[in-house]
Amino acid sequence: MAMAKLVLVLAFFFVQSLTTSLTLPLQATATKSFVSPIQKHRSTLQYIITAYLQTPPKQAKLLVDLAASFTWVNCDDKYFHSTTYKHIPCDYPLADLLGQPACLVNCVDPPGPNCANNSCLLSPVNPIKPIDFTRSDPIAAALIDYLALPELINGSSQVGPLEKIRNFIFSCGHTSYLKGLARGVVGLAGFGRSNISIPVQITPHLFAICLSGSKSQPGVAFFGSKGPYNFSPGIDLSSSLTYTPLIVNPVGKDSGVDSKIASPEYYIELTSVRVYNTVVPLNQSLLAINSENGFGGTTISTVAPYTKLESSIYKAVTRAFLKAAASSTYNLTKTTTKPIKPFGVCYTASDIKITKMGPVVPTIDLVLHNKDVVWKIFGSNSMVRIVKKGGVDVWCLAFVDGGVSTTIRGSNWIGSPSIVIGGHQLEDNMLQFDLESMKLGFSSSILSKGTTCSNFKFSTKKI
Repeated sequence: MAMAKLVLVLAFFFVQSLTTSLTLPLQATATKSFVSPIQKHRSTLQYIITAYLQTPPKQAKLLVDLAASFTWVNCDDKYFHSTTYKHIPCDYPLADLLGQPACLVNCVDPPGPNCANNSCLLSPVNPIKPIDFTRSDPIAAALIDYLALPELINGSSQVGPLEKIRNFIFSCGHTSYLKGLARGVVGLAGFGRSNISIPVQITPHLFAICLSGSKSQPGVAFFGSKGPYNFSPGIDLSSSLTYTPLIVNPVGKDSGVDSKIASPEYYIELTSVRVYNTVVPLNQSLLAINSENGFGGTTISTVAPYTKLESSIYKAVTRAFLKAAASSTYNLTKTTTKPIKPFGVCYTASDIKITKMGPVVPTIDLVLHNKDVVWKIFGSNSMVRIVKKGGVDVWCLAFVDGGVSTTIRGSNWIGSPSIVIGGHQLEDNMLQFDLESMKLGFSSSILSKGTTCSNFKFSTKKI
């Protein structure tokens, strides 16, 4: 069995503890600005970024995960054949950035990316399909190598050639870790709040994403750039941002009964929800993070395809939406046919009018840290169209019941968010994550600006 190669493992196996003490700024490996396309995968609804690893540079399709502490790629098969990778010795100062990594003292397999004596190990995570560690090694080698991304020229939105980022820290993975990921994906891009995520290895520690709802035209990620973010027809979205603080959940998913490990996820302070300008009555304790057990709060995810609401919040929001949609302004009646999972509220498509902001339905407002700071969710982000055989053609409210607060993320012993803002609600919205100032810039739907996230112009050369 593969785990036999771990002859001796030193140091406690909690690599995720690297999130406990994020100190900015770190010694950066790159001080330029970069850009890369993010493509929505048609069947899995996963968001995939294109990057380049190794020497010579080789294209890598990676799942975008805002909650991941580090990047990992499959080193088992024909993909990884770099001539420049290096392992991180257990006694090397750089190992401190990894938190408390495991250490492989003697490797009995042939030397390679996943096997070296006295080398640090990390524990990759697959957020789509949990890795079966009874059949796979739970840990893999930490490596240093080149990452290459297209450069953003002179602080503009002009895309230049690939530029190497030296000494990029990431982890190997195994083929078995790829289960559930979109076809052609070779690993995961870690965007989370940690010492070795992609945005923290680029200075300034800041990134922005604009996810495209198109399954053929990509959106875009910016690294190390505060703007301008120029989209056709000549629109700078950096000037359209409203800001709210990013907050830290001190009890993340990797916490133990006796140890608290801060979450690598990005939380925001949501104080209320409005539907059609009416405040939805909610249990306010669910909107705050409990510092003792980490329950509650609102986080942002590129892995969840739709926004998840804790059960009581889901029921309250859907009741408010049904009432507003039935008013004389909209005159909509919920379909009586069997619900289309995972959605609970749907309307016949022919009954709904369409504008540039999508289906004409009640607007949902996420009121943040200040009553005047509001993330507006219009029909393009609140509704999803479902067309099936047999004449089914409906628009469904694109929010799902996440269960009670202790099970929204499937854990019985650590905290979970009450609200997870999912990918569909992020599409055609500009989001800027400033890790130095700990604030989120958001635009609400850019359809109101006359553009979309697919309107960023990459060079004609295939990236």
